[in-house]
Amino acid sequence: MFCIRLISLSAIEFSLNPASYRLLCPLTASPSMKKSASSSSTSSAEPAAKKHKPNDGPQKTSNSKADGPSSEDYVALFKADRKMTAKSILDFDFSKKRVRILSDAKSIEDGKRGVLYWMSRDVRVQDNWAFLFAQKLALKNDLPLHVCFNLVPKFLDATIRHFKFMLAGLEEVANECEKLNIQFHLLRGNAGDNVPEFVRKHKIGSVVCDFSPLRVPMKWVDEVKRSLPVEVPLCQVDAHNIVPVWVTSEKLEYAARTIRNKVNNNLPTYLTPFPPLVKHPFTAHFEADPINWTKVLDTLQVDRSVDAVEWAKPGYIGGVKTLQSFVEKRLGKFNGKRNDPTENALSNLSPWFHFGQISVQRAILTVKKYGKRYSESVASFCEEAIVRRELSDNFCFHNENYDNLKGAYEWARKTLDDHRKDKRVYCYSREELETAKTHDDLWNSAQLQMVKEGKMHGFLRMYWAKKILEWTKTPEEALATAIYLNDRYSLDGRDPNGYVGCMWSIAGIHDQGWKEREIFGKIRYMNYEGCKRKFNVNAFVVRYGGKAHHRK
Repeated sequence: MFCIRLISLSAIEFSLNPASYRLLCPLTASPSMKKSASSSSTSSAEPAAKKHKPNDGPQKTSNSKADGPSSEDYVALFKADRKMTAKSILDFDFSKKRVRILSDAKSIEDGKRGVLYWMSRDVRVQDNWAFLFAQKLALKNDLPLHVCFNLVPKFLDATIRHFKFMLAGLEEVANECEKLNIQFHLLRGNAGDNVPEFVRKHKIGSVVCDFSPLRVPMKWVDEVKRSLPVEVPLCQVDAHNIVPVWVTSEKLEYAARTIRNKVNNNLPTYLTPFPPLVKHPFTAHFEADPINWTKVLDTLQVDRSVDAVEWAKPGYIGGVKTLQSFVEKRLGKFNGKRNDPTENALSNLSPWFHFGQISVQRAILTVKKYGKRYSESVASFCEEAIVRRELSDNFCFHNENYDNLKGAYEWARKTLDDHRKDKRVYCYSREELETAKTHDDLWNSAQLQMVKEGKMHGFLRMYWAKKILEWTKTPEEALATAIYLNDRYSLDGRDPNGYVGCMWSIAGIHDQGWKEREIFGKIRYMNYEGCKRKFNVNAFVVRYGGKAHHRK
């Protein structure tokens, strides 16, 4: 039985009820982040794993070039790290609190023919706690392992740019699954119908899903939960955050200062190395339908005018390459130059983080190897990638109005309402903003960067969103416009970090009241002159070609 072979899952304390954000705001590194977390939560059954220290420092390779080893070497480095950690998930001290059992069923019945990992937010094979937990269930119960992804033809304001990035990552996942004797299934349509139907048809014994705090994915999980056979357990694993969102806090946190210690105090338990997802020893009783990825793209019902960008190669390999270039070429100047849009100092990892194609935890483990060499930059990156990112998930998980003004603090709603009728010197339509036709060449250049590259520099994102508040008729219109443009053009749109970033800029979320002024009220203000004091505005404008447009 599932409950016995899984080391009594029913006895585990699971909670059914939960207890670079696009990195818009300037961040101050927490001193506590400068202390490396331990690499293991408890004593391990494998002595070799216990001795392994993944954060000792960057390993040198014999074929290193002047600019560092190739991305293939980093892929191999991570693979070796997993092998040193444990033989498989069965030999690893997996933290049970990463998992919530969402169903009444707690055990796999006899006679079942597989375990299913329903992949959604975390589209990768390795360094994926949800996938690892699914393999743990399958191995404990001598069952085949299946993976499915349920593709919808349209999702919010996502364009073909986003779907191409996601599907390329999925194709990489499917190919790797084949090598690991794991069947990958691409389902189409409504997950609430497809996943339970798949479970019934193929006598699946248990379903594992990953976690997202956003309302649409949470609705999908709820629909699947209601339609699954009553005897089939549904387990959810937070494979996106380092510290599971339900572990960090049982409530909506007010700001980074209120969640920082809660996250950091849990890092010794959760910031561990990963064991490998291994070749599965139990072969499925049927094969997945072949996937024509080109045809899949052709059948999507999405806007095709916003096409893929060239700089970002999707998938795990592309994410590893970007991570490597960051730690070797940009990490050293991250702390001092990350707020200068004319400098190449950012990680650029947010697209791969958003689509789950590389683990944030893997990125942190890698960056922390450089802690002695670049202590301030490592601390700043950890603050952004851990504390601020997990604060965003906390906000969206505990606040159903994460993308509208009802979700703002009372003081912010009041001050915006008090200044609702203030005169706007400039007032632009959504179309004018989308086409970068404002009087502000810096704002126009930032908008063009996002349209062309699928990303906008983090510091300018603050300025960009705040000017939308200043130049639209109402705060509600400003927030809706900022979210629309971000979700339509940015590769990491429709993400907790994006929603919280817009809410921070326009509605004061995770911020405080400032000196009162027209339109903004007590919401933090930014202006063109302030940007000129921060960086070379003209150099950025020349790079992206934003022109000032004046109405006649």
